[in-house]
Amino acid sequence: MFSIEVNNLTKKFGNFTSVDEISFTVKQGEILGFLGSNGAGKSTTIRMLCGILAPTSGDALVGGYSIVKEPDKVKLNLGYMSQRFSLYNDLTVEENINFFGGVYGLAGKHLKERKQWVLEISNLVGKEKILTGSLPGGIKQRLALGTAVIHQPKIVFLDEPTSGVDPISRRNFWELIHQLSDNGTTVFVTTHYLEEAEFCNNIILIDAGKLIAEGNSKKLKTEYLTNSIIEIECSRVVDALGILEAQNFVEETSIFGNKIHISVKEYLDYKSKIKNLLTDENGIDVKSINKIVPTLEDVFIHLLEKNKK
Repeated sequence: MFSIEVNNLTKKFGNFTSVDEISFTVKQGEILGFLGSNGAGKSTTIRMLCGILAPTSGDALVGGYSIVKEPDKVKLNLGYMSQRFSLYNDLTVEENINFFGGVYGLAGKHLKERKQWVLEISNLVGKEKILTGSLPGGIKQRLALGTAVIHQPKIVFLDEPTSGVDPISRRNFWELIHQLSDNGTTVFVTTHYLEEAEFCNNIILIDAGKLIAEGNSKKLKTEYLTNSIIEIECSRVVDALGILEAQNFVEETSIFGNKIHISVKEYLDYKSKIKNLLTDENGIDVKSINKIVPTLEDVFIHLLEKNKK
């Protein structure tokens, strides 16, 4: 059973096509990671699927309702959390919960029960009178998710919800997302943190408004990336990157912190070849050279480069 069914969905702004005839489905209870660089069309897609923005053409069923014919019903049957706005900082924790509960039509005993649940998952029991703006980022994030699903929607859209919070808070947040999924809620999430996509049941990559890949983490790494990935730790990283980019045996290059990843066309004696190239010919100190299991970021960079050609 599908919670979301997207059919040739398109959005144009004048002569610019933001979303270009995309089609996909999301199963009930699934966590879908919707990934893409800035301007790829992620937020525009979410706004259409939430019934906020009318598509230029195409349609989608969200919770069984058409975003073209029944956008108001779509809005009532989903939850939405954005990185830009989700809580009122000048209201207390309790006032925020009451406000969002009221927006979704909760009252009386039901509101009281759901308010208690939000406080518990946010670790804010006994702290209802604290101003929301004074909360730490990770706690505020959990409160925002709690208010987004206070009405127990079957589908929740999370638009880069973990932006700007520390890694531990992000991991705790994902534990909460999995709890929602385990209880049957479909979670549609966009993120800039590709390591977070490992937590998703399915992943869709979008670039320039078009879908360029779909599958779970294992499928993306094995089916879309067939070259060997070599990780190099060395001094003068930028210089080394430029040298490697000019080599015929190197398909793609990228920087990962203080290390370099390169994709090579075929198996070769890469350790001696790279060390000779960087150290003997250019005086760059090489600390380590290892073949590694590719990351989703390696896959993403490969697909973006391929899409440009």
